[in-house]
Amino acid sequence: MTLTSYNGWTASKDPAEIKVKSYAIPGTTLKIRCAEAVAPLIVEFCKEFSEYIEPLDGGQLDDWGFAFRNVRGSTDRLSNHASGTAIDLNATKHPLGKIGTFPIEKVPMIRALAKKYGLFWGGDYKNRADEQHFEVNVSPKKVSELIKALGLGEK
Repeated sequence: MTLTSYNGWTASKDPAEIKVKSYAIPGTTLKIRCAEAVAPLIVEFCKEFSEYIEPLDGGQLDDWGFAFRNVRGSTDRLSNHASGTAIDLNATKHPLGKIGTFPIEKVPMIRALAKKYGLFWGGDYKNRADEQHFEVNVSPKKVSELIKALGLGEK
């Protein structure tokens, strides 16, 4: 039986099975574990987030990606972290459930940056804010198209 996270991507307890690897974020000391298929988008998003929103610092150990687990509070829905298609950034500054952790003038920039890379921002969740969280919000086909359109697959 193939497992899927709630965004429809293949999930697994074994990161190698879904090609999860660690990727360095340029301009930081940080590495993020995510699925190879989405890595170009995640890496560039993190790089720009660090440049334009707030610095990412590997010293806090509050930035992460892959984790095989359910959505918080759920017993039957796999988190997008379980497919390597979600990341949490500067989690200690932006705790789960807390609203308004970013300066108001940064919020439109966060949304625009997430959209550029095919991501959805957890700050826009309706039931429970998760401002640290970003997840792939498009299909594998659209991910490939975005990578090509943004010139990220040519490295």
